[in-house]
Amino acid sequence: MSGSSTFTYKLTEEQGTALEAILKRLNYQFREVPHTRFAGAKERVNIAWYNSGKLVIQGKDGKEFIEFVLEPEVLLEARLGYEDVLNPETLLPRIGVDESGKGDFFGPLCIAGVYVNEDIVREWKEVGIKDSKNISSDKKMADLSEIIRDTPGAVYDVVCIGNDAYNRLHKTMGSVNKVLAWGHARVIENLMGRRHQMNPEPVRAISDQFAASKATVGKALMSLGQEIELIQRHKAEDDLAVAAASILARNEFVTRLKTLGDQYDMEFPKGASQKVEEVGRGFVSKVGAERLPAVAKMHFRTSYRVRGLPEPAKKEWRKR
Repeated sequence: MSGSSTFTYKLTEEQGTALEAILKRLNYQFREVPHTRFAGAKERVNIAWYNSGKLVIQGKDGKEFIEFVLEPEVLLEARLGYEDVLNPETLLPRIGVDESGKGDFFGPLCIAGVYVNEDIVREWKEVGIKDSKNISSDKKMADLSEIIRDTPGAVYDVVCIGNDAYNRLHKTMGSVNKVLAWGHARVIENLMGRRHQMNPEPVRAISDQFAASKATVGKALMSLGQEIELIQRHKAEDDLAVAAASILARNEFVTRLKTLGDQYDMEFPKGASQKVEEVGRGFVSKVGAERLPAVAKMHFRTSYRVRGLPEPAKKEWRKR
């Protein structure tokens, strides 16, 4: 579950069918919503059960609906308010690591790590710390980033690889994943070097699994990083420590992207869209193609298009 007015659950087929019957009995107004099995609403609560099995509950009366309808009649157990009891690992002292800028043509690659303990976890649940991809504005990202940095007991580290350095590393290492692995390992090493500031010391480090093999990061770990358990998993940003790291990384990326734009009197957009391509061509025209590596990731196919060069042949992807 996440947020004060949005809650998510995973329902089985049987549970979803039972919920639909209950909503009909309670005279919910059903409506068509893309990718859902059903969606119903009343004045202050919206319910949507998606084809994936994900149930989303939104609205001011969402908490009441969970406590008096969903839990006793569908889930048959009390969960709301008991997350820590049901999953005590959420309170363990740990380091979360995440990155930002990997999919952005312009700007650096930023990797952040954050240490949390039980007190920090409880505090951050109240202020809305969540995966940066679910935060709608740069201003909100900056505000949450400040909260994270100012929280007593929280220890953090941010490593940003500027474009010139990023392009050199990518050329030397041969892949984005190896650059990412080095960055993750560097952040973990930096934080482990400050574990005397952590109370209690972390029992593990958690990051998203961005490479096909978990060994990619494992091999990159340095001496101190090898002393802690490393957990890599998909959707790791569901973990509060990783979510906090994603906020710091994205805020740092956005800040540095703006500074880069100010340096060249241009506004560099995020991502790798048609707009990005247009700005790239404008940069080449204004500043010169030789300066493109200072602001962009040159292995992107966009770099060839904005310079008017033929794109390299696409490599055939094979699942290992």
